[in-house]
Amino acid sequence: MAGMSSKRLQKELAKLHGTLPPGISLVSAENLREWQMDMSIPDNPIYPPTETYRLRFIFSPSYPIEAPEVVFVQLANPERKIPIHPHIYTNGIICLDLLDSQGWSPVHNVESICISIQSMLAGNTKAERPPGDAEFVRSNRQRPRDINFLYHDPSV
Repeated sequence: MAGMSSKRLQKELAKLHGTLPPGISLVSAENLREWQMDMSIPDNPIYPPTETYRLRFIFSPSYPIEAPEVVFVQLANPERKIPIHPHIYTNGIICLDLLDSQGWSPVHNVESICISIQSMLAGNTKAERPPGDAEFVRSNRQRPRDINFLYHDPSV
C-alpha cells in the first residue's frame, strides 16, 4: 500500500473502532486492503429491523484518490442477504454515483460511504431489483468501479 493510502486507512480504522452511527458496525479489517462492515436499515418496512447486511470494501493503493470497491456480500452464517433495491444488483454491485470515478471525492471515507448507502436504503420505496438485473449479473465481468452506470433515477 502506498504511504498516503496506508496513513489514511489507519486513521479511518481508528475512528471506526470508536462511535459509529446507529446501524453501522465494523466487522473486520485485518489488513489495509479489505474491510467488512455490517449495516441495518432503520424505519423502512422493506428492510426488517432484525436483518443485517454485509458490505465489503476493497481499497486500491490509490485510495483515497480512487474510490474503494464497495459491494454487498451474501453469507450463510451469519446470514447476510443482498438488500433489495432498484440500484442494487443480486450480485451485490451497487449503482451509486459516489462509488464511481466521476462522483467520488477524497473527502469521502468508509463511514460516509456507509451513511450514504444506509440513507439510500432507508429512503427506498420500491422492493425491486434494477431493470435488467438477471442479464447484468449473468454477463458482467467488470469490477464494480469500472462499470459505467447511467445515473438517471435520483428518486429511489
